[in-house]
Amino acid sequence: MFVKMFTVGMMAANCFLVGDVDTCGAVVIDPGFDRESEAKAVIKEVERNEFKVKYVINTHGHPDHIGGNLILKDYAKAPILIHEYDASMLRNPPADRKLRDGDLIEIGSAELRVVHTPGHSKGSIILLSPDTVFSGDTLFAGSIGRYDLLGGSLEELVNSLKKSLLTLPDYVKVYPGHGPVTTIGAERRYNPFLRNFDWTIYG
Repeated sequence: MFVKMFTVGMMAANCFLVGDVDTCGAVVIDPGFDRESEAKAVIKEVERNEFKVKYVINTHGHPDHIGGNLILKDYAKAPILIHEYDASMLRNPPADRKLRDGDLIEIGSAELRVVHTPGHSKGSIILLSPDTVFSGDTLFAGSIGRYDLLGGSLEELVNSLKKSLLTLPDYVKVYPGHGPVTTIGAERRYNPFLRNFDWTIYG
């Protein structure tokens, strides 16, 4: 599976181009562009690899992750996908498909599984393949997502981390919504928010 990361927007969000080199199917995850040059860089990479963008996927509905939805929809004629609980955050353009936990998104011969991970927002999701997770703003290298924004919840975030991320094997590569790439094993061992957290308080 081809993965290319772009850091975009004033909040330095990570946007990902994910493709299947055999079939040339691709998706763009979290296009938080706020400059034309950022959109052009992603489109240039799409065209360089002769990819066909099948979907634009938002891991949640915050502005720094959705700003380029319209640009990519106009360019690729690709539907916008977001979890049903965050779909109301999208206005122009609105969501074309509302995701639910367990949905599978096909990228040629590869696929991503949608896992609902509320806590940062009501509709936050992560996207899983056998050895990779796109963690949105749920888990970062050395940190975890904010839970003090509208729709956030510490209890839900802890539950999402415990049940959906920390159960993954150590070798799984983590592509977060902000910051550098990491692995589940590295975060299990070194992330201070995970190591020092009293998990028992939240069940």
